Amino acid sequence: MLSLFVSAFVLGIIFNAAPGAVFAETVRQGARGGYSAALAVQLGSLVGDTTWAVLGLAGIGLLLQLDALRFPVGIAGALYLLYLSWDSWKAAKQEFTVKPSVGADRSALKAGVLLSVTNPQNIAYIAALGSAMGAVGVHAPSASDYVVFFVGLMSASLVWCFICAWIVARIFKHANPRWTTITYQLCAIAFFALAVASVKDLLSPTSAATSSAKTAVSAASAPL
Repeated sequence: MLSLFVSAFVLGIIFNAAPGAVFAETVRQGARGGYSAALAVQLGSLVGDTTWAVLGLAGIGLLLQLDALRFPVGIAGALYLLYLSWDSWKAAKQEFTVKPSVGADRSALKAGVLLSVTNPQNIAYIAALGSAMGAVGVHAPSASDYVVFFVGLMSASLVWCFICAWIVARIFKHANPRWTTITYQLCAIAFFALAVASVKDLLSPTSAATSSAKTAVSAASAPL
């Protein structure tokens, strides 16, 4: 049970630490709202992560790889990334200071949820999680095995929320307005690039997300 939990925890850290839309939004929100806004994005993303983890471990994740389901979710995610790109570029032209705000935290939380739920890479990634159990010797998982694996994944995700938010807040704590403006512009470019990559991935016969998922699963399930 301990090896299964550790493997799930490592897999969760790899999944969350990988640069992507959620990280870019964490930086964007953290640059203006500080630690609380950055943390709100990360905690919001847990909603989507938990949803995909439950579906994946229940075997439904395999069905979500079907084009009839994967395509509309991916398109929705790409459109939202394009919106964030436009919003970031527009906001970069405005003057603002790093200051916690209740309204900003609520907006950041919603952004984290939407980015995680509509991320097509999560579909392939979570669908590949089952193979990690077999790699650590659990070939016929019981209900308790699924619980331990799920707890390991979510524990890693929760820990990463605070680590990532702290890193972002630390970097931008004393940032001047010019640096924050440049950060917003970079985030806008990153969101646009992620949207384009997401569409290309949807149209590709071999999903890049599936390949990266298998690599991460192999790394996490290697002997510790």
